[in-house]
Amino acid sequence: MKQISHRIMSLVMAFVVLFSTMSFTLNMHYCGDTLVETALFHKAEGCGMAMEKPLSEGCTITKKDCCKNEQSVVDGQDELQLSLENITLEQQLFIASFVYTYINLFEDFDTNISTFEDYKPPLVRKQIFKLDETYLI
Repeated sequence: MKQISHRIMSLVMAFVVLFSTMSFTLNMHYCGDTLVETALFHKAEGCGMAMEKPLSEGCTITKKDCCKNEQSVVDGQDELQLSLENITLEQQLFIASFVYTYINLFEDFDTNISTFEDYKPPLVRKQIFKLDETYLI
């Protein structure tokens, strides 16, 4: 049980580190003022109404494009502290208390605990099976 809980906790912590350091891009395509498509990790394809660039040689009047693409980037944490030399006193206290409580959380109890080891047994004055007159044959 203890090994399984250690494996689960290490897997959870690996996912926490992975997702806290991962960055991703969210692409959105607007047609007019309405959101048409969103894409994660790749470019949004669009609605198919994008205007082609006109030739600049003979044309002086251009239409404004009704479609627009927006891109928002979510940056992950890239300031990981890999060495334990620069830890403050409060962080050391937290780590020590966490490790102490985590180790004691999964401590197995001894199954042969007897609370009467320090006491002497009472003296037997009469044998009980003779008083009840029950005999095992």
